[in-house]
Amino acid sequence: MAQELNAVRVRTLFLSDLHLGTKGCQADALLEFLKRYDADTIYLVGDIVDGWRLKSGWYWPQAHNDVVQKLLRKVRKGARLVYIPGNHDEFFRDYIGVHLGGIELADYALHEAADGKRYLVIHGDQFDLVVRHARWLALLGDGAYTAALFINTHLNIVRRRLGLTYWSLSSWAKLKVKNAVNYISRFEELLAAEAKRHEADGVVCGHIHHAVMHEQLGVSYVNTGDWVESCTAVVEHYDGAFQLIRWTEMQREVQLEKQPAREAVAAALRERVA
Repeated sequence: MAQELNAVRVRTLFLSDLHLGTKGCQADALLEFLKRYDADTIYLVGDIVDGWRLKSGWYWPQAHNDVVQKLLRKVRKGARLVYIPGNHDEFFRDYIGVHLGGIELADYALHEAADGKRYLVIHGDQFDLVVRHARWLALLGDGAYTAALFINTHLNIVRRRLGLTYWSLSSWAKLKVKNAVNYISRFEELLAAEAKRHEADGVVCGHIHHAVMHEQLGVSYVNTGDWVESCTAVVEHYDGAFQLIRWTEMQREVQLEKQPAREAVAAALRERVA
């Protein structure tokens, strides 16, 4: 498989909750990430396209199209791509088992890592009681989340002007509000139980926009997060080790490392002018 110039080569890449078709999708950051990482196998773990939002109003800027084209280009270069639909792109579930342009559509997958461990790969909405039994409430919650993102965007514009770093309102709420913490814990327990039912060593999922990796439930629990706020993904290296990539934080650290060099160059230029 051809590799992007200066790209990091990994065995497997797991992405979920891109929410293409929404104003919240951080497509530009995702494109930079996809330029940086090449993988033999790519799992798209649901909510890649946001059909709920597109039904209420069409929004599809060039950057969102570029993301799709970038993924398709990786397929043409030899990457295996498995698309596991979620609740926001559930219309793709009508095509489970079909190969579309080299893309495999599956309800779930059992991934065998390089070290022999098996992972259930599934979006996770099937284990969200709100989505399954109270769709109207899920839609209401989606609207509230969109409003929170709108507030968060403008709040962070002010923070940047003050020289402060990015801060996520909804991530803070998830960790501080008791009901949200209980919801996340229950979701993790149900996914871990499903992994055990499949006799898997772990589970890779998305859905709740809460990126984390831990071993607290008797199996490896891996949540890929999202590309609306956290800009996170999970990669498997060639030794079977999994790594959670927090792209925004990684880029911020790179910029901080470059800062002294930029300041030295600027100082040298000022001295030359003087």
